[in-house]
Amino acid sequence: MTGKRHSAGGEALTELVLAIFRLNGRLLAAGDRLVGDLGLSSARWQVLGAIALAASPQPVAWLARSMGLNRQGVQRIVNEMRDDGLVELRPNPHHLRAHLVTLTRKGQGAFAVATELQVPWVNALARGIAVNDLAAASRIVRLLGERLDQAE
Repeated sequence: MTGKRHSAGGEALTELVLAIFRLNGRLLAAGDRLVGDLGLSSARWQVLGAIALAASPQPVAWLARSMGLNRQGVQRIVNEMRDDGLVELRPNPHHLRAHLVTLTRKGQGAFAVATELQVPWVNALARGIAVNDLAAASRIVRLLGERLDQAE
């Protein structure tokens, strides 16, 4: 063990990180239950959302970067969803091999139904928590993400 000690901020951030790790696992399990009947998993739903919410069609690497995931993992999910008819790959005028990923009608429908399921679930989960507290938590998580990106 080293003689180094956490600062008060470092100790508090360590507790937050551990809580986020635990929350992430629980959110993934809850997401799997929420959209499982649609043939989706939390991972597929996350990628569908990144595609659906992007301002324009993106290549896999850009989608992965926007989600903080590795390209290979997102590529595997995109390939599976392509095989299931949820997404299609289109030529990218800026890059010959990095195709653009778009939702098919089936993918749009699956994302729409998943969103319909998510709205009452997330509203119930947020009940009793001040909107300002949720906004502050979101700002802190985004700031930490930005700092991690800058440290790379």
